[in-house]
Amino acid sequence: MKTALICGVSGQDGAYLASLLLKKGYKVFGGSRDAQMSSFTSLVHLGIRKEVEAVSISINDFRSVLQTLQRTKPDEVYNLAGQSSVGLSFDQPVETLESISVGTLNLLEAIRFVGNPIRFYNAGSSECFGDTGNYAADEVTPFRPRSPYGVAKAAAFWQVANYREAYELHASTGILFNHESPLRPERFVTQKIVTTACRIACGSKEMLTLGNIDIARDWGWAPDYVEAMWLMLQQSIADDYVIATGYTYALKDFIKATFDCLNLNWENYIISDARFFRPTDIKEGYANPQKAKLKLNWSAKHTMKQVAELMVSQKMATLKSMK
Repeated sequence: MKTALICGVSGQDGAYLASLLLKKGYKVFGGSRDAQMSSFTSLVHLGIRKEVEAVSISINDFRSVLQTLQRTKPDEVYNLAGQSSVGLSFDQPVETLESISVGTLNLLEAIRFVGNPIRFYNAGSSECFGDTGNYAADEVTPFRPRSPYGVAKAAAFWQVANYREAYELHASTGILFNHESPLRPERFVTQKIVTTACRIACGSKEMLTLGNIDIARDWGWAPDYVEAMWLMLQQSIADDYVIATGYTYALKDFIKATFDCLNLNWENYIISDARFFRPTDIKEGYANPQKAKLKLNWSAKHTMKQVAELMVSQKMATLKSMK
């Protein structure tokens, strides 16, 4: 039986990854800053809360990281922790940099210090690339981040690459493009769209207020993406991979797909407000996930429209159960 430590298990990706690893027979430790106080609602939602052994770990604290590694003795460590909102990173740039960059460094250094053959996965982000225009970013595309979040993720990426080369750690980064699910918090735009649209379908008279709806992204399904994380750590040689569907859509396309599921005309319910625009933003994001397909035999199983349908179905079921 393999043992895995998931830092950030209470988030969307952490919960789906825990579910995947449990199905594969792993013993799973779920790391959270305060495991005794955390509700782990995502794990509860997936029905796996009792199967995951929760541990308290602050990845900003090297001693906490080291003690956790010595106690849990993991074969694999997945770093999914840290501040996860691009928008919030403009308001909390220091917290964002520390939780992502310093946290990743602490994990790498602790793994090196322990000396066990631990395999390490780091959650990268397409935000590292910035705006590449119509060019589909791959693993050799230069980084030009346009947010504090992107800067922090870029720093963490290079830390992983440095420890892999300097100390021969089995350390990989997944450069993940946008991936969604019903476990997304409502501060993320896709969940805000789905939740508001479903309330409108249930009779609410509200309008959906958003920022720039002309931005374009590559949107995938989170459960597909955690499989790619696992596959990276099963390779004999560690490496970095772009994980995406390879198809890009405007935000208004996601809005339309969501409202179409509910037989509503989206244009009757949307307000675009400049107050929600970010100081800098990526106009369009395109991805080339061919390396993952060739080396990991991985490709996304769900389209953007299917993601919208799945999220709407889950949200409507939740709203109806509350009546």
